[in-house]
Order: sequence, then C-alpha cells, then structure tokens
Amino acid sequence: MQNSPTGKSKFKTFALRLWHTAFTVLVPCSSAWLCLALWMQEPISWLFSRIAIGAWTAFALCVLGIYASHIVNRSLDAVIYIVAFLLTLGWYFSLEAKQDRDWNPEVAQMLHYEKNGNHVTLHNVRNFDWHKDGSYTEHWETRQFDLNQITGVSIITSYWMGPKIAHTLVSFDFANAKPLTFSIEIRKEKGEDFSAIGGFFRKYELSLIAADEKDIIYTRSNTRGEQVYFFPVQMAPAARKALFEEYLSKIDDLNAEPKWYNTLTSNCTTLVFDMAQAVNQHQLPVDYRLLASGYLPNYLYDLNAISHQWNITQWYQQAHVNPKVQKMHSLSSSQYSTLLREGLPLDTQNTAP
Repeated sequence: MQNSPTGKSKFKTFALRLWHTAFTVLVPCSSAWLCLALWMQEPISWLFSRIAIGAWTAFALCVLGIYASHIVNRSLDAVIYIVAFLLTLGWYFSLEAKQDRDWNPEVAQMLHYEKNGNHVTLHNVRNFDWHKDGSYTEHWETRQFDLNQITGVSIITSYWMGPKIAHTLVSFDFANAKPLTFSIEIRKEKGEDFSAIGGFFRKYELSLIAADEKDIIYTRSNTRGEQVYFFPVQMAPAARKALFEEYLSKIDDLNAEPKWYNTLTSNCTTLVFDMAQAVNQHQLPVDYRLLASGYLPNYLYDLNAISHQWNITQWYQQAHVNPKVQKMHSLSSSQYSTLLREGLPLDTQNTAP
C-alpha cells in the first residue's frame, strides 16, 4: 500500500526536523571536543592553539546562527561544517605515538627480555630509591625468573582522588626470587603532569613498568600519601604463568609500536582486564567497575577471585597498606614486601579460579 502525498510530506517534515535537531546538537558537542583536543595538544605552539580555538568557536557560532535564521540554504551550512570538522579529525588521527621523546627518568627505559622455555631474563626492571621529598636515586636492574616458580598473584589498588578511581598494579610472587610488580602507566615527558582529560586526547603514550615492590608501591603509600590496598588473588598455577606471559606479549607490542594511553579505553585497569580475559577459559563479565577502577576489588570479590574468608569491608581493612608501612622509611625490599602481605591469606597455589 503506497503512502499518500500527505503522508510522504509529513514523513519528510519529520525527518528534516530530526536532522535539524541532530545538527544543532552535533555542532556544540563536536566543537567542544575539538577545542579540548586543541587545548591539550597545542599544535605548533601555545598561542596558535588558542587562536585556533577562538576561530573555531566563532565559526561554529556563526554556523549555528545562520542555520537557525534560515539566511542561506541549511544543507549548505551543514556540508561546510561537516567537511571542516572531518578535516580536523584527519589532523587528530594523524597524531602518532612516539618512543623518542624527552621522558621523565622513571619511565625513560623500556622493558625487553629473553625467554628460554620457562626462564625469563627481564631487562630494565626499575628499583629506584625514593626519598621523602619525592626525589629518587635511579637504579635499573636485570632480573631472572622461572615461570614455574610463580607462587601467587596480587592486585594492588592505589587511590588518590576518592573511592571511584584507583591506579591498578599487579604483583607476582616467586618461590626463588623477589616479587615483581607490573604497572601500566602514562609515559610522561619531562615537566609534564598527568591530566585525566588529557588522557582522552592522545596526550600521553602508554608505558609498561616492571619494578621492585619497594619502588613502585612504596612511592605511592609513603612518598605520595596515596591510599594503597593489597589483595592476593586466587588463580590456578597455569593461569598465573599465562598472565605473566601476557605481560611479556604487551612488552613485545609496545616495543614494536608505541601506543596511546586512553583514560577510558586503554588504561591501567582495562588493559589488565583484557590480559586476564586472554588467560581465562570463560568469558569474564563486563562491569561498570572496570571503568570505576576503585571498585575493582569488589568486582574480583564477586567473581570469587578474592577469598571469601572475610566480607569485602573486612578485606579493605586487612588489605590497607598505609597503616602497616606509614612509619617505615628505612626498610629493605624484602621487609617492605613482607609487610604488604602481613595478615593476608597468601597460600593459594592450588586454588583454581
């Protein structure tokens, strides 16, 4: 049955109104995104980026004003704006991550390794000596590991801006070596500060750090005053080994091609989840707590990856690192690692996830 001319006319009018509404929403939203990208990236210079922001804002307001007043053909306005915005997207997506910037010393070295069967020699393991004032003495090491000697895996969450957001680290225990902690971080240049907003706009490259616990956890709990929690995770021996190998694969990926950090999609928690999923035989449920990373321990508790000998509130009390180490400023690496695990159930070697 064919539509009547009246029906076609009504449909066309509805479609046009829908498009007009969508366009008037598209312009301010896309312009806000572009202005933030220009602000964070500062192409050419600080001054140029501010001029570009002002020019684009004036252009967008002009388009909206003309569009609303019917001065010229609306379709032409839309085409001009969309073409201009697509050109700016071309600039943005042409930005390439690099390995050769003037990096901060704590992220200056990249991990690399040799693997012979289950034996791994890992180069550029960070073991800085951090001081109370935030300064440090640099020290990079080469360490050897037997993947058959992994006896435990722990998740560490470090909070600096409330309960919803935390930095996530993963520690591996070994029967015949000191623990090793992996941390996926931004690779800051000298003089650069972290910005969560900047993390949405290709501001930082991605970095994978392997470090001594006395280095990478101590600096958060004792030097920066972040609230740190240490949760042993229940994993089968084969899964622990596979997770370590996933980190080796991530090293290969970053050495082959630098990648951008993204606050939402490619951060310290989502990448750990991706690696955990890669070694798990079952599909892990996607959950808002993977984005609200401060609640990652709750997510793991619900999956029975954290022992249920305590409820989650008791776990946070027992796992809290700061009360254990806050007055300890002259600890050896082994002493610090021992304090992290004090009072926690660690013998999960034969417990399958």
